[in-house]
Amino acid sequence: MKNSLKIVFMGTSAFAVPSLKALIESGEQVVCVVTQPDRPKGRGREIQQSPVKEVALARHLPLLQPQSVKDAESIAYLRNFSPDLFVVVAFGQILSRQVLDIPPHGAINVHASLLPRYRGAAPINWALINGEEMTGVTTMLLDEGMDTGPILFQRPLDIEAEENASSLHDRLSALGAELLMETIDRLKKEGLKPIPQDNTKASYAPRLKKEDGLIDWKKSAQEIRNLIRGLIPWPSAYTRLEGKALKIFDSMVIEEGVNGEAGEISGVSKEGIGVITGKGSLLIRDVQLQDRKRMKVPEFIQGYRVQTGTVLQ
Repeated sequence: MKNSLKIVFMGTSAFAVPSLKALIESGEQVVCVVTQPDRPKGRGREIQQSPVKEVALARHLPLLQPQSVKDAESIAYLRNFSPDLFVVVAFGQILSRQVLDIPPHGAINVHASLLPRYRGAAPINWALINGEEMTGVTTMLLDEGMDTGPILFQRPLDIEAEENASSLHDRLSALGAELLMETIDRLKKEGLKPIPQDNTKASYAPRLKKEDGLIDWKKSAQEIRNLIRGLIPWPSAYTRLEGKALKIFDSMVIEEGVNGEAGEISGVSKEGIGVITGKGSLLIRDVQLQDRKRMKVPEFIQGYRVQTGTVLQ
């Protein structure tokens, strides 16, 4: 392709896959793919390849999986490709100045928020947990900080009422790939004009931990529903039913108040399990009890007797 760029792509998670595929299909020269080392995942702790590695192998692209891309061996390996540009999407490592200085056009990053809001590892999840009605994607030039580099372009996206982190992830990853290609097109045609971030407006989206999913029933029904939406598929919002962990995947806010203790089950029907919260009630519709499969509430209550008046912990 005329005027195609030699690009090193750095990415790991499924969010990065549409961007990598868009680069390959556009005719740009993806000369190398860098991704995190294979790691054990799931209950069986089986070693798994990253989604980005799977694409790279299928397309027969040179692959690098360093413990740290900052080490001397990795830097020398990348320099050998004489890349014009790095593209970094959901990679999971901070790049040093020595790495960033390798390509003449620097490193373009795709981030799943409207920076400077939601810097960090889990912007999609925290936007939902915090009840945001809009999010988006940003392309920026990387510096040595955590999502602190100057902004190139942004594209907003409305968050739908029934959206969860899984569906929002898929929409934002596709939008991010589109914005990446627009950014590269602008780079090649007229150059980029980075705009420094306003650090006074920054907020953060730290990496999720399993304990982030524990539901506090004293919070409002809407806050709890936002937590449930924001933690799909991992780590999942959860509570305890008679001493067993109960993951919750879908719920609906019931505004009318019901007297009782926060966390108390106020009703059980095929529509769901009603739970009293600090403000309003929540109707739970999709669950997974410890050591059991995930199921809708009508199926769940057939095999497990849920008593009105039980308090979820």
